[in-house]
Amino acid sequence: MSRTHNRAARWLVALWQCAVFFLLIASVVTCCMLLFLNVLQHNMGLVFTQEMIETAAKLTFGNVLLISLLCTAIDRVRRWFMVTKPVLRITDAAEKITKGDFSVRIQPFFSLDRQDGFNIIIGLFNRMAEELSSIETLRTDFISNVSHELKTPLSVIQNYGTLLQQPDLPEDCRLEYAKAVTDASRRLASLITNILKLNKLENQQIYPEGKTFDLGEQLCECLLAFEDIWEEKGIELDTDIEENVCITSDAELLSLVWNNLFSNALKFTPLGGRVSVSLRAEPSYAVIQVNDTGCGISPEVGAHIFEKFYQGDTSHATQGNGLGLALVKRVIDIVEGDISVSSELGRGSTFTVKIRRTGHETS
Repeated sequence: MSRTHNRAARWLVALWQCAVFFLLIASVVTCCMLLFLNVLQHNMGLVFTQEMIETAAKLTFGNVLLISLLCTAIDRVRRWFMVTKPVLRITDAAEKITKGDFSVRIQPFFSLDRQDGFNIIIGLFNRMAEELSSIETLRTDFISNVSHELKTPLSVIQNYGTLLQQPDLPEDCRLEYAKAVTDASRRLASLITNILKLNKLENQQIYPEGKTFDLGEQLCECLLAFEDIWEEKGIELDTDIEENVCITSDAELLSLVWNNLFSNALKFTPLGGRVSVSLRAEPSYAVIQVNDTGCGISPEVGAHIFEKFYQGDTSHATQGNGLGLALVKRVIDIVEGDISVSSELGRGSTFTVKIRRTGHETS
């Protein structure tokens, strides 16, 4: 029903435009004709009879009507191809997007003008649709991954909580089940904490506070927090940390970077393996490298390693929620640093971080 009304409204508008156009041309041509006749009569002394004027008026009216219809038809065709058709295509695509179809794209129109307004709008529209599509994909993946990561520790807590309710449960079993519940709770708390941190970082709710501090001291302090882990796994720890390397940055944010990199290196390094941490000063940057002799990363995994919830171990057998390196990448971007990874399957990985040094500028 609404389409019929819209079509009727468009026809009424078209008729009104034709009438206005006709009256405008008729007025202009009539004025020009009267002016021409007056000048001709005055200069040449001609006398026009009423019959001659009526004949000229009829011919003029016919010409005006023909020219009006021809110009209106040409204008309608021009408006259809240059205005109405682009607008309809854009509105149809916008309607599809409002219904959730973010795959829609609009083909540009042929135009001799490179700065054609509709093609500029279409280009921006396609970019918007592409961004909305990627955001929708991220949202869907985020919900799917969060659901999976929440479900696993909750299932563990529920199952072991049920087992703890058994009467006459042996003490060793009770301690084992309680430890499983505690570990799952910690994993759940870590997941929620990382989600909140990442959300604040991505929404720029955390602003870096630049303070000058000794980077080597911070690295050593962060390493000492993992002493129990490397001793338990018998991992050989090599450090080559240059002294008096100062930077001006946010120490609290950078501690997230080192803690995540050290945690991953120790987690994926097998018993008796080796983890190396180095710090050296370059003219413009402080360069930190974290190397391990773990399982390594394939090129396919390396291409996505800094994405949220991405885990190279698709079975989720290893602990983690795929947010650590996403946090690392976001922090490095905020402090205007750089991070890269080189790895080989079965031989380990090396993460390289570059942070701008105090009082130095890049050339």
